[in-house]
Amino acid sequence: MRKTAFVLAGIAAASIALVGCDVQKTQEGNVEVPKYEVSKTKEGDVTLPKYDVDAPKVDVTTEQKTVDVPKVGVYTEKETLTIPKVEVTPAGQADDDKKK
Repeated sequence: MRKTAFVLAGIAAASIALVGCDVQKTQEGNVEVPKYEVSKTKEGDVTLPKYDVDAPKVDVTTEQKTVDVPKVGVYTEKETLTIPKVEVTPAGQADDDKKK
């Protein structure tokens, strides 16, 4: 049960990290495929676009919380668990923090 919480937190952090990326296209792409008749008349040329990607800063920590945990039967009892805590700073804001 506890491992499931960490796995879900990891998936959530990865999803948030992808959403928070700052992507800037730095070069246009070009694809020219070879043209063929009976013989090759032109060489192929492929230039892929280039990207600079600034990923967000993601801090995953833990903290102690007391929660109601159901037990077998008709009662619950308090139990202290370590739960994940995720903080995401979008890429643009992380750069701003460095400049200060």
